Amino acid sequence: MYGWIILDKASGLFSRSASTRIARLFGEKKSGHIGTLDPMATGVLPIAIGDATKMIPFVEGANGGIKEYLFSVQFGIDTDTLDITGHEIARNDIIPTDAQIFDAIKHFVGDIQQVPPTYSAIHIDGKRAYKIARDGNHIELPARTVHIYDIHYNGFNGTSWAFSVRCGTGTYVRSLARDIANYCGAIATVDMIRRVQTNGFDIKNAVSLDFLENLYNNGADIGGYLMPIDSGLGDIPVLNLDDKDTELYRHGGFIKTAMPNGLFRVYNGTKFVGIGVVHDKQLRPKRTI
Repeated sequence: MYGWIILDKASGLFSRSASTRIARLFGEKKSGHIGTLDPMATGVLPIAIGDATKMIPFVEGANGGIKEYLFSVQFGIDTDTLDITGHEIARNDIIPTDAQIFDAIKHFVGDIQQVPPTYSAIHIDGKRAYKIARDGNHIELPARTVHIYDIHYNGFNGTSWAFSVRCGTGTYVRSLARDIANYCGAIATVDMIRRVQTNGFDIKNAVSLDFLENLYNNGADIGGYLMPIDSGLGDIPVLNLDDKDTELYRHGGFIKTAMPNGLFRVYNGTKFVGIGVVHDKQLRPKRTI
């Protein structure tokens, strides 16, 4: 069985562990996921099972890579991980006013420079940054350009200050919270992150791991929650082949076409065949199913 499970990841669960456990339910050894979520974070985690893993690079590039998060922060505290699970490294009594927060977030829309958290999955000389940090080694990560489509301040809820953000690939919510606080002359740490949309997948289509495991353990059919292998590729145009050209394509052959250069979802009728690229009036296979 192959396809996509749109998981509503629970807090405390590692993304890779979630992917492996989902694949096991479907009797598959091969799995992968799009957009790692921090262990403390919850929400949409698209998991590819079996041959659907071949589609991960294309889904990551589709739909603009846009992600949407809800998050909240506690002002007056700073931690080494930039979230509430870390070790406290600073504390003060500075709490920004609503006016200061509204003014600050206006400066974090569009292309911005952002320094990723030290505790992140970024590779440094072949090692994950968080592993280097856990070994007690000091590291300085360079700033990089990320894109914020919009950000909203949703007010104080009695314990935390709530926000929502739509952003591009590579954005760290923990860093965004840190930078907003710093702009206000304050410090802050994140106490909640929930991803509600990523790469065209929405929280309304997500299911929890506990739910699927309970169904499986009670002998129920979980196949109905498996989304098709071509899910998430909606903004890649379609190219349809007849039976003869489909057979040639599957064996690595080039197909003449009048279509313009670019990536295409290739179908034989309603059956998804794979992803191809048109160059100089020839369709060439990139991934076949």
